[in-house]
Amino acid sequence: MALDLQQERQQAHALLDLLPPAKLGAVCSLLERMIDEDGDTLSPAEAKAIAEADAWSKHNEPIPHEQVLAEFGLTMADWEKLSREP
Repeated sequence: MALDLQQERQQAHALLDLLPPAKLGAVCSLLERMIDEDGDTLSPAEAKAIAEADAWSKHNEPIPHEQVLAEFGLTMADWEKLSREP
């Protein structure tokens, strides 16, 4: 299996070498997005925010969505309408 991974990496490098310079940026952007989607790349601030939200939820009741919307003068119908708009 390690050999397969090594072969795949070599093939990926060979394909990158064949790309024209103008397309390398697109490939780099795609690879960065793929890495970010793994969820293993949280910034320290993001990790702290998640930990704080988790701690808060252990000691507080959840706030209903309708209540949060009402504080902004919105209803669930408004929310549904907004979710369909681009």
